[in-house]
Amino acid sequence: MKPEKRWVKKKANEEKVKHLCEALNIHPAICAILVQRGIETYEQARLFFRPELSHLHDPFMMKGMKKAVDRICEAIEWHERIIVYGDYDVDGTTSVALFYSFLKSNYKGELSYYIPHRYREGYGISKGGIDFAHANGYTLMVTLDCGIKSVEMISYAKSLGIDIIVCDHHLPDAELPPAYAILNPKQADCKYPYKELSGCGIGFKLASALAMHWKQPMENVYKYLDLVATSIAADIVPLDGENRILAYYGVKRINESPCLAISTLKELGGVTRPLSVTDLVFVIGPRINAAGRMDDAKKAVEFFIETDPEKIQSLAAALHSDNDDRKEVDKSTTEEALAIMQEDERMWHRKSTVLFRPHWHKGVVGIVASRLIDHYYRPTILLTSANGKATGSARSVSGFNIYEAIHACRDLLDNYGGHFFAAGMTMAETRVEEFILRFEEVVAASITPDQEIPEIEIDSEIPLALVKPATYNLIKQFEPFGPANMKPVFMSTQVHDYQGKSNIVKEQHLRIVAHQKNGSVIEGIGFGLADKYELVRSGAFDMVYNMEENEFNGTTRLQVKVIDIRKSA
Repeated sequence: MKPEKRWVKKKANEEKVKHLCEALNIHPAICAILVQRGIETYEQARLFFRPELSHLHDPFMMKGMKKAVDRICEAIEWHERIIVYGDYDVDGTTSVALFYSFLKSNYKGELSYYIPHRYREGYGISKGGIDFAHANGYTLMVTLDCGIKSVEMISYAKSLGIDIIVCDHHLPDAELPPAYAILNPKQADCKYPYKELSGCGIGFKLASALAMHWKQPMENVYKYLDLVATSIAADIVPLDGENRILAYYGVKRINESPCLAISTLKELGGVTRPLSVTDLVFVIGPRINAAGRMDDAKKAVEFFIETDPEKIQSLAAALHSDNDDRKEVDKSTTEEALAIMQEDERMWHRKSTVLFRPHWHKGVVGIVASRLIDHYYRPTILLTSANGKATGSARSVSGFNIYEAIHACRDLLDNYGGHFFAAGMTMAETRVEEFILRFEEVVAASITPDQEIPEIEIDSEIPLALVKPATYNLIKQFEPFGPANMKPVFMSTQVHDYQGKSNIVKEQHLRIVAHQKNGSVIEGIGFGLADKYELVRSGAFDMVYNMEENEFNGTTRLQVKVIDIRKSA
């Protein structure tokens, strides 16, 4: 059974809500959500609801930008060989596809790209990549979505006469690599106003700076916004500031004039409606990511830069097949991991989960760790065997810094890296049992009771009568949704089953038909909430939900997507 969730109602300054209501003339519940998101004036609301590309920052404000542009122009002038290098995930492959395509349209000299193999070379700039560049005479390398921590490898490249321009959005260490130029707004002394760009977003900024330097129309860069939006969605960066503008116009382009690659994946995914950020996360992203997880991510870049419709279909089919394989492996690994948890009583009362099976596929252990958290809400690590070592991925729960917990076990590890909510590590297989015990000790000593209970953040409490098209149309204008701008979560209390019409669907889902006294009747679906059926039938209940449209047999109607239900006080 999934753990019970704690409901937390967000607060908004009442005076600010009142002023915003007067300025916008919309319902206080909606104004409260805007104030929670830092939107307090008419002008801020205008920019939020109507983002403009003209509000993007000047790329030359980013530290290192002029130096990077000058070096690329010099390389083009002297017909140097240029190689574009990127990570094997969605952000990395879209970054490489964007910058390689933009450069290719402006440079007829020797230009190539390189994606390291996930399992043979690992994350970041690899020795294999540098050796490939050196053997083939490349003297300038532009790295995207990686490189900020590659001090040793960039020193090695420098010794071979290769200049490297690093475009990365990950947090830098105290020691920066000796790159020719570094583009990363998270550098301590970088004055660029927005710090949360994706890797592809930084590649977009470099392309924008070059277009400005060459006095080209910005449409030459804006045509790649579909790739930028895909990277923003898949890399789960905040959807505020510049990312909101880039995602807004990227999704618009995807639905009006997408590149051949994305329109083909949309068709393969069976999506007939306009795509949203959610679709980029769950339909487009996994198919691109699957290339690196199951095979070689180079074919994801090849797919994005291809213009021949027949070749595109063939490459899309290969990505689709990789994703089907990934889903099968994901499913079987999840089932096996859950069975281990259920059969081993020692696991039931632990504060952490660490599982190791040498045969598990490295490409899915991170995904499966996230699925285990849905069932056993605690910091989770899944390990498998690769090249004679135990290697794996960690995922955390809200508020708990899993990177710090792993850092506390560093003497047992060969290598590790990551951030607050996710990390990766490698260790000798003989160290696994000791690591399991140490990690459990660290987590047990530092996790708080609140962090052990999953949390639902509620934006606003409203009557069911407010669940109507006019409200939903306002909520739609909050899109694109994502971190820092999630789809609003509403709560309604003292709700009743309407005429006994709520029922269980396919043994695990709950179909809700509900009303409040003197309120309108609403319908909805609660996925995986069949165990709440008796509670719904037994009297008054409270529920938290999103509003959404349901399309069926050509008819669209408003419904609620129920997140959780509890008995009314």
